Amino acid sequence: MKKLPDDFLKNMKNLLSQEDYEQFLADSGKDCFRGIRVNTLKCSVEKCRSFLPFLGEKTPFCGKSFYIPFDTEAIGDEPFHHAGAFYVQEPSAACAVEVLDVQRGDKVLDLCAAPGGKSTQIAAELGGSGLLWCNEFVKSRANILLSNIERMGVTNAVVSSCHPDTLCSRIEGYFDKVLVDAPCSGEGMFRKDESAVSHWSQEHSLSCAERQLSILNSAAKALKNGGTLVYSTCTFSRCENEGVIERFLETHSDFELVESKAGFGRTAMEKAVRILPADGGEGHFAAKLKKLGQLERYPEAVTRQPDFTEKKAALKLYGEIFKSRVFGDNMQKIGDKIILLPNIELPQLGGLGVLRAGILFGEIKKNRVEPCHALFMAAKKEDLNSFVELGYSDSRLKNYYHGEEIRIPDGLKGFNAVFVEGVSTGFGKASSGVLKNRYPKGLRSNNHS
Repeated sequence: MKKLPDDFLKNMKNLLSQEDYEQFLADSGKDCFRGIRVNTLKCSVEKCRSFLPFLGEKTPFCGKSFYIPFDTEAIGDEPFHHAGAFYVQEPSAACAVEVLDVQRGDKVLDLCAAPGGKSTQIAAELGGSGLLWCNEFVKSRANILLSNIERMGVTNAVVSSCHPDTLCSRIEGYFDKVLVDAPCSGEGMFRKDESAVSHWSQEHSLSCAERQLSILNSAAKALKNGGTLVYSTCTFSRCENEGVIERFLETHSDFELVESKAGFGRTAMEKAVRILPADGGEGHFAAKLKKLGQLERYPEAVTRQPDFTEKKAALKLYGEIFKSRVFGDNMQKIGDKIILLPNIELPQLGGLGVLRAGILFGEIKKNRVEPCHALFMAAKKEDLNSFVELGYSDSRLKNYYHGEEIRIPDGLKGFNAVFVEGVSTGFGKASSGVLKNRYPKGLRSNNHS
């Protein structure tokens, strides 16, 4: 690793005890931790372990996260990665969602969400209930976020690309829980990414703190009375962590810092948590804030969308693929796309840079409706009329991920989901013993580096 900046080392020496500082210096010369988190929306921990021989010990930060060897290669080519059975995630990055303590039925906002590790972790905790709203201001990163939401089979999410203050002002008091995993100086990424060392400066850290406070101020607006707000970073900096929380509390008397109840890392600010490499992760900070007042949940009254010309054809297609309308039937047409909205009351979405709400059901092409990849990525075998099942080592899988046609049983017809060991991984159109490939070009194996 590159030589660490003198100012950074001075900050760390002031932050840590002499013993911890010496341990930090020793750890700085070691390989970084790597890990994956099993996506229980689509796959059990036991199944993932049985097909991924490189899965190591469970991390202390999340019950579904596991260490993998530093030299593990080609993870993106694993069939279970294509299928969204797991997410590659630095181990300590899972800590913030653990501190947030998501419960079924919660409405949760992940305000700085790309590339989607914490959002998909929240989605797994929600288990299809409630609502996940994940936002990323930078549009290119928001598109990556959307791709990961779809790959992981999330059905109850809104993905937006909007300035935090615009979003939070418009949906004031809507959420039970808000996560602000703020952009930071990235000191916890020094072992993982040498460019993070090159980009670091004291001035940059201070400017990050100003931006972080601004985002946190915005996030406070979106939270209900009695709601929970977790602020996290992947940096060690006192000014970006404790400093931001202290300044926030000075101007928000309706918030209090509460115990994180983390069974990992070390205590910061008496109630927050800080993670160093010695604790088993690259570095993270998380503080849990409570908004005073009584948390109220209101009865949901889903707003039905108006009918559109192609809806009858879309519902017919729905019935051909699925045994029932498993994702509901609250359809919305946007341009040439048909969306299945989450089965929950939503705020007005206009003007908030929404890229997707719910599941992309299909596209209208020459007066017909064709299903989309995202629909099948959220599907389960028991809900489908027919499907193709492939084993993990089946040679046809590699061909499928390259976009090629594959041989299938003669009796299958029409649109069929493709499963690998029971986990949905895409679809195709069956005819005469051949599955015509519909795996998206941008996701195919030959596009993986």
